Amino acid sequence: MVRSQTASAPRLSREPPHSVDFEQALLASCLLEGGQESLLLCLESHISPDSFYLPAHQTIFKAIHQLYTEAKPVTELLLAEKLSSQGELASIGGYDYLQSILNRIDTPAHIHHYIQRIRDLELVRRVIRVATEGIEKAYAGIDDVAPFLEGFENSVFAISQDRLVDTVTPIQRSVDRVAPLINQMLERKGAVAGVPSGFVDLDRMTFGFHPSEMIVLAARPSLGKTSLALSFAQAAVLPNKEGQKSIPTLFFSLEMSADQLALRLLCSQSAVDMTALKKGRVSGEGLAAIHQVINSFRNTPLWIDESASMTILEMRAKARRLYNKHRLGLILIDYLQLIAGGDTRAPREQQVAEISRGIKAMAKELNVPVVVLSQLNRETEREKRLPRLSDLRESGSIEQDADVVLLLSKRKGEDETEEMSSDTALRELIIAKQRNGPVGIVHLAFRKSLTKFENFSAGNALLS
Repeated sequence: MVRSQTASAPRLSREPPHSVDFEQALLASCLLEGGQESLLLCLESHISPDSFYLPAHQTIFKAIHQLYTEAKPVTELLLAEKLSSQGELASIGGYDYLQSILNRIDTPAHIHHYIQRIRDLELVRRVIRVATEGIEKAYAGIDDVAPFLEGFENSVFAISQDRLVDTVTPIQRSVDRVAPLINQMLERKGAVAGVPSGFVDLDRMTFGFHPSEMIVLAARPSLGKTSLALSFAQAAVLPNKEGQKSIPTLFFSLEMSADQLALRLLCSQSAVDMTALKKGRVSGEGLAAIHQVINSFRNTPLWIDESASMTILEMRAKARRLYNKHRLGLILIDYLQLIAGGDTRAPREQQVAEISRGIKAMAKELNVPVVVLSQLNRETEREKRLPRLSDLRESGSIEQDADVVLLLSKRKGEDETEEMSSDTALRELIIAKQRNGPVGIVHLAFRKSLTKFENFSAGNALLS
């Protein structure tokens, strides 16, 4: 028996897939901690009011975005005021509903997961909508199938395209940007092209720190990595060449206070022994040098953030805000292992991997070099050898994400007694990785009394 070819219309009245819980969690993430960073993550991931299923949530997200564009803090009270002024507060459930959303989560640590889930559900709903429209047109009768199929394919392809962030650029655009750089390199004849480090041999091998680079400076404790980072900052904000402009620099210090760093900078630049200063035994000439350095630092474009605990999301938000005001040219972080993980329940290695990726993303987003300090594990001390890439502590992702890895070490076979008896010690700065340049060892002299690194020369005590 031949079955009838007539079929009933498909069931199209079912409620599309969505998640009220995830929508509330994402809105709460945008309200917690001022909302700046969370909202930017949403915008970068193409989250819009239409990404939400419930009309009330669409209205709330639209109002949050309006507050952001008006440069106002995204807070519960300001949001309620915005919705009330637009006559929409009652329609979304009133202030009580905003309060219930805010109480939905304690921290925006899982915002990436919320965003991904909201995006997936939005795309699935779009597939259902396109498919439903196609089914209805097919049942209505089609005279010419070819244009119908082409239009249906284009609609589905558009959904697939929206699933991906457009990061593909034609080679012509890159070539047009690189061509002027080639001419600049030829004109400089080997001169530093990026942010100078202040050390001749290091700049000779790296040509400075370049935009979008993540530079890792790693060492065991008490070898002077903070002092070396301060030297980098000092070289950027206090250029020693005529015509060279100061480079706005942001220093995230999660270990030391801003006052402690300022004291180190002043003593280092004025060549005044910090121990003597603490004892009040500084000559008149030394005091004059300190006052001169204080005046030189007053107007330098250097900012220090001394927050003791910070997530990478908070760090990126602060850097972005300062960059928008002062066009930063260098960021330093002291140090990576002190940055708080987004999800404290995740294994520490996973947290460090997330932090490392966030630092690299910050360098690319702001197009500035980011120097991040890191700890090395104990194997170098136990085995009495020079450090290597595998000694980076807690996560191999640091090695993968970094464009340049600098490993600070004592001289191999260093006589401990001889070093302790001298004010000047030799340090070896190993360029263990450099994506766009050579690797090797740079010798530096460390002045302990000044906590200051200097270019190596045979004239330094203990170094001949």
